[in-house]
Amino acid sequence: MADLHTNTQNPPPPYDLIILGASGFTGKYVVKEALKFLNTPSSPLNSIALAGRNPAKLTQTLKWATHPNPPPPIPILTADTNDVSSLHHLCSQTKIILNCVGPFRLHGDPVVAACVEIGTDYLDITGEPEFMELMEARYHQKAVDSGSLVVSACGFDSVPAEMGLLFNSRQWVDPAVPNRVDAYLSLESDKKIVGNIGTFESAVLGIPGPTPKWPVLEHQKKIGLWALKLPSADAIVVRRTFSTLTENPGGLPGKNESIEQIFNREAYWSTVKPAHFGVKFGSKSLLSILYVMTFGVILGIFGQFSFGRRLLFKFPSFFSLGLFSKKGPSEDEVKSASFKMWFVGHGYSDTSLVSQEKSKPDMEIVTRVMGPEIGYVTTPIILVQCALILLNQRDNLPKGGVFTPGIVFGPTDLQQRLQDNGITFDVVSRNVL
Repeated sequence: MADLHTNTQNPPPPYDLIILGASGFTGKYVVKEALKFLNTPSSPLNSIALAGRNPAKLTQTLKWATHPNPPPPIPILTADTNDVSSLHHLCSQTKIILNCVGPFRLHGDPVVAACVEIGTDYLDITGEPEFMELMEARYHQKAVDSGSLVVSACGFDSVPAEMGLLFNSRQWVDPAVPNRVDAYLSLESDKKIVGNIGTFESAVLGIPGPTPKWPVLEHQKKIGLWALKLPSADAIVVRRTFSTLTENPGGLPGKNESIEQIFNREAYWSTVKPAHFGVKFGSKSLLSILYVMTFGVILGIFGQFSFGRRLLFKFPSFFSLGLFSKKGPSEDEVKSASFKMWFVGHGYSDTSLVSQEKSKPDMEIVTRVMGPEIGYVTTPIILVQCALILLNQRDNLPKGGVFTPGIVFGPTDLQQRLQDNGITFDVVSRNVL
């Protein structure tokens, strides 16, 4: 099939981006974030549309997002993930689809399929590893052929982990080399904050593998946190980024990049040193950790079979010990929350030490990523910045294919853009052990 967006006979599509699922919990915050960049100086975003099943709800979303100002004249389009022709029509009208309709395992495939068929770029906010791997297996080659760039996990899953790890990795200047980096995620808030039902459903459907054993608890004195290992999408996404990098040591060629851009991209990736990576959930309070631990075990046991999942979906507040509810958090709760993600890297001050038997890591570099509330503030900031990079720098990015955010956005100015929008990266310490 011809690539509709580069075919000279076809005029460019009417919209720069369409937000699908715009009236959902996260979708409405994505609308609010995108509007900040619509027709503003130096922003490539000139036209957007909102899409979903219920036009009345989308109109409400638009009012909510622009309150107290009257909403701008933004088109409202009707589309249903169960109606393939409506999705094809949607994809033919835009350069990029931002998909906020989860759980993705249930609703994501037809949207990716339509984008790949038409040659439209696609970004989403999923944290479901099984869905991402399935999309890559099913659609990668087709997406390469049609010129559709498909990038999942462009939200809190898994950009802070990917960009944070790349940032830590690049602090290991030759001849130093990292061996292992562990991320410790700490969620902070003045108020108790609850997650919404959509995030809870995605968590239940995203449970990897058989019933987990009781997690191992550790006390990380350096950053003052109790921590436990989490089954997380982040580690899986990072692994995929590094395996793509192994196959393409200079990163992925852009579809129409300049000689200078090729040089910059290859120079960037030459400073990245892959390392083993894991994610742990951390808290200053041991009680909070035990709470999360218990919830994780409940999820692991009940999420394994369909009757258990039905119970979880029916009584989210009960089974999550109040961590999730059908209502989701209030706007005040969202405003009061933030996150810190510490990256504790251990490695060698000199590459030559790696090959010596019995040599232990003799160097530690700790870096940190910090930002606002994860689901409704950080996620929309990241998704919108990824979209602006696609609009602004499309020639520097791969022509098409199904990829992770790290391999696509690593060499771009995404880190700087996140800094400019309240998500910070810093080096905490470098120590010889």
